[in-house]
Amino acid sequence: MNKNLRIYTKRRIGGGFGGFFRKYKITNWLIIINVIFFIVTTILSLIFGFDQIFYYLALQANNFFLGFIWTLLTSMFMHGNLTHLLVNMVSLFFIGNFIENLIGRKRFLWFYLLSGLFAGLFFVFLAYFFGNSNIGSLIFGSPEIFAVGASGAIFGLGGLLAVLTPKLKVYVFFILPMPMWIAMIFLLGVLWIASISAGLPFGNTAHLGGLLVGLFYGIYLKKKYKRKTKLISKYFSR
Repeated sequence: MNKNLRIYTKRRIGGGFGGFFRKYKITNWLIIINVIFFIVTTILSLIFGFDQIFYYLALQANNFFLGFIWTLLTSMFMHGNLTHLLVNMVSLFFIGNFIENLIGRKRFLWFYLLSGLFAGLFFVFLAYFFGNSNIGSLIFGSPEIFAVGASGAIFGLGGLLAVLTPKLKVYVFFILPMPMWIAMIFLLGVLWIASISAGLPFGNTAHLGGLLVGLFYGIYLKKKYKRKTKLISKYFSR
């Protein structure tokens, strides 16, 4: 990729542990952490029981307001099954590496973590205050439902690309080609409709929360780096 398209990047590799860490992209480290976390929680589930591990590590609105604040972070790296992990990690690999090349390691790491944390907060607040009725739980999620996965942060990445590279062609569900900005609206809508119609806990409000972070951060970058973001948008609209 043309170096002029990077808003920020730091490529120097030092010695020692720091040098080893910087040899690999943050995206790849996040994938490794997610995989390790999945293996560890699977083993712990076999020992202590799946429900017990979910209770203490997954994000639930009721538990969060009882003081389980750490679940905002642990739930980001926890997945319900191997398919869930695989879909999220494949998405993170392609989108994450692309964005990390655009905004650099440090910006990417902080943005990813903040997107996931805000997505979790968005989920618990809406579920806790608006999800107590039958209709409310369908739309906002029940305060008793547990949420896990990296998808809130990944939607944040998608929201950022929808602003910086709106015409970039992507493949939704790996088969449907469409521009990035349409893809994010389509994906969020399909998941929400499927969740409501089938009664499946997809964590839609977490997806929306992450998406909002990405959109706002993209707008911020466009205002602060007008020339560079304009160049990025133009380059990836070909």
